[in-house]
Amino acid sequence: MAETVALGPAYRASLAPAASLGLIWAARAGDNRRVTRTCINTPLAPAAVGPYSQAVVHAGRVYSSGQIPLDPATGKLVAGDIAAQTHQVMRNLRAVLEAAGSGLDRVLKSTVFVTDLGDFALINQVYGSYFPEAPPARSTVQVSALPLGARVEIEVVASVG
Repeated sequence: MAETVALGPAYRASLAPAASLGLIWAARAGDNRRVTRTCINTPLAPAAVGPYSQAVVHAGRVYSSGQIPLDPATGKLVAGDIAAQTHQVMRNLRAVLEAAGSGLDRVLKSTVFVTDLGDFALINQVYGSYFPEAPPARSTVQVSALPLGARVEIEVVASVG
C-alpha cells in the first residue's frame, strides 16, 4: 500500500500531525513537496502487534520496525535460549526485507536491543552468521524490557533496488 502525504502549510503550523504519521521530514517556508512511502506487510513475518507497519520503503531505503522472536505461524515467542530467539529475529527481518525488495545483504545499519548485555556474545555469534561479509553499521543497546517478554529485538535500514 502506498500513501502520499502533502507537506504544506497545515503541517508547518505544528509538528504534531507529521509526527503522528511517522514521517521524517524537514519543511521550509513554501515547501509543498509530496512524500510517497510504501508500507510493507508480509505474512512470512509476524503481524505487527500495534499500529505500525513491518517496514516502510521510501527514497530507495527500507526502514524496518523492530522484529522480536515471534513465530509468524503462531504469533508466539519461540522457545529456547537467546541464540534461538536471535535466529528467529533474523529470519523475520529477512522475510520483511525480501517483501520490500531488499535483503540482508543490503542492510546499511542495524540497531539491536537486548534485555541483558550478558547475552551479547551469543547474540553476536548468531547475528554475525547472517552477515558473513561486509557487515552493516550497528548499535547495541540494553533496555529494561521488550514487548511480550522478548530478550532481543532488531531493526534495520537497508537499500532497495
